[in-house]
Amino acid sequence: MSEQSPEQQHLQQGPVHALHVELGATFAPFGGWEMPVSYAGVVAEHTAVREAVGLFDVSHLGKALVSGPGAADFVDRCLTNDLAKVAPGKAQYTLCCTDNGGVIDDLIAYWVSPDEVFLVPNAANTADVVAALAAVAPEGVTVTDRHRDFGVLAVQGPRSVEVLDELGLPTDLEYMSFVDADWNGVPVRVCRSGYTGEIGFELVPRWEDSEALFRALLDPVRSRGGQVAGLGARDTLRTEMGYPLHGHELSRDISPLEARTGWAVGWKKPEFFGRDALVAQREAGAPRKLWGLKALGRGVLRPELTVLRDGERVGVTTSGTFSPTLKAGIALALLDSAAELAVGDEVDVDVRGRALRCAVVTPPFVQTSTR
Repeated sequence: MSEQSPEQQHLQQGPVHALHVELGATFAPFGGWEMPVSYAGVVAEHTAVREAVGLFDVSHLGKALVSGPGAADFVDRCLTNDLAKVAPGKAQYTLCCTDNGGVIDDLIAYWVSPDEVFLVPNAANTADVVAALAAVAPEGVTVTDRHRDFGVLAVQGPRSVEVLDELGLPTDLEYMSFVDADWNGVPVRVCRSGYTGEIGFELVPRWEDSEALFRALLDPVRSRGGQVAGLGARDTLRTEMGYPLHGHELSRDISPLEARTGWAVGWKKPEFFGRDALVAQREAGAPRKLWGLKALGRGVLRPELTVLRDGERVGVTTSGTFSPTLKAGIALALLDSAAELAVGDEVDVDVRGRALRCAVVTPPFVQTSTR
């Protein structure tokens, strides 16, 4: 057995880790966690999600509970999206911003009741989101880090409904709605959501029940031509959809307007973190904007590559990969607004000193099938 590096020794492991080892997963560090990257190969797993169904363990995602009288109103005064647009039993994509309009994190808010909101932030940002909310919580409202109390399993793809039906879990849900269900006496929150662009569900069991539920999902997934899928396929799938990943398309230095997530900002709300800065940027115009790039020749795009037009720097890639669906290199890139680039324009990306010609496109790269 090889010795672990100091970094690996300090990585956290999720509740299904032992089963991933049993299934032959390859692992890599991500957000402070040791994550399964792939099992059968990224392309096979990606294709299974697009054509049949994939099963992901994303228990590394954060979990936090905001509870107490008026908890939902409090969350609405802090996070960007307008919670009043939905209702209890609905989940909502939203952002926790800094005073200057940067993004501490993007997350999902589950509106359980007027006095309870369950938050699912990114793994590495959970403590920061909890601290930001707790610092301004009114008396009687508590913000609790529940990171290791729950797992998160995602069943994604056109046959995901069949998989949940076989386990007796509810599937008749509107997009971004959730219900608390029972599986063999085990409580499971079922949400019609995901990060792949396909119809799918995210299941939130208790931490200690996560492995049993994951194991129970294996045969229903495989019998429908599906695959267990890892972090690699999750990244290629979300990049094809143009979904932002914090630390790439969103950060404390990249605003929602720059990242094309201004739709998740309740502009008419009188209060939320970073409101004044974001309203000012909206009026002045964002200095850069997120675009898609599709390679016109052979080559794989990666993050942090310089984008050029006529030899002049006009931006930088934030994510890049080979698209198994399009059979081409694709990237997301922040491009300078002053460059006045538009769909169909061509730019060069500096890939290790070689200019790779790319077309500017508006994400997503493939059609969404979430509804």
